[in-house]
Amino acid sequence: MEPHRSKPISNSCFLFFLLLLAYSRSLTAQEVEDEREFDYLREGGKGPKHWGEIKEEWAACNNGSMQSPIDLSNHRVTLFPNLGKLKTNYRPRNATIKNRGHDISVEWVGDAGTIKINGTEYPLKQCHWHAPAEHSINGRIYDMELHLVHLSPDPNVANKIAVTAVLYKFGRADSFLSTLMKDVESMTDQKEERSMGIIDPREIKIRGESYYRYMGSLTVPPCTEGVIWTINKKIHTVSRDQVNLFRLAVHDYAEANARPVQPHNLRDIKVYDKSARSTNKY
Repeated sequence: MEPHRSKPISNSCFLFFLLLLAYSRSLTAQEVEDEREFDYLREGGKGPKHWGEIKEEWAACNNGSMQSPIDLSNHRVTLFPNLGKLKTNYRPRNATIKNRGHDISVEWVGDAGTIKINGTEYPLKQCHWHAPAEHSINGRIYDMELHLVHLSPDPNVANKIAVTAVLYKFGRADSFLSTLMKDVESMTDQKEERSMGIIDPREIKIRGESYYRYMGSLTVPPCTEGVIWTINKKIHTVSRDQVNLFRLAVHDYAEANARPVQPHNLRDIKVYDKSARSTNKY
């Protein structure tokens, strides 16, 4: 009798796995991977000004009210000490590196840990880079920006996507990027992916002691809104060679793969700073 009991249990587990896999893919699909459908060029009909016209489901790119990126100006932000230090619980896991044509990304396989926002755990899925940076601070545009993309599998969570951003300025080479340089160079102008073995997201060194927080969108089609953005105030450094390689590796139309800043539309921008003790304007 025991062998007959184990079969339906096995089938149930397999069905659960398929459902989980399908759900994971549906979340990943929130960000378009086929870069042939859009580009970053000013001329032509596929640049940022036209994204919302290319497909009906991309309409938010043109008519959304909470689009990203934005300029993080001092006169628009308010200190919120109660936000608390950014809580990350990352762990090393196998990962693949991809040249997606419009950017370079690293995708983790399995449980690479989480970020905790408003009591909700958001598992880390992937990271990618934009050069120049997309978000600006008081009008200043930095030289590169990293996005760590987190997706909640909880059907009861309204805002399923949380993105943490790191801004870079030219200076000393970034140690995390240094570990990727050879592989990025070898896939220049080629849509390709390869296994990297274990990659530890903690090596990005996000301290989370001061950051901006606002509600926005994905910065590529379909420009999905309801994304929780956390932009670290600490500016990291990156070498010119590193930025140049990441720009040359992607396709020509994406060498400057930064979407222009979008209208602020009176959104709340909160700031947490470990040394702040008031809720006055920043």
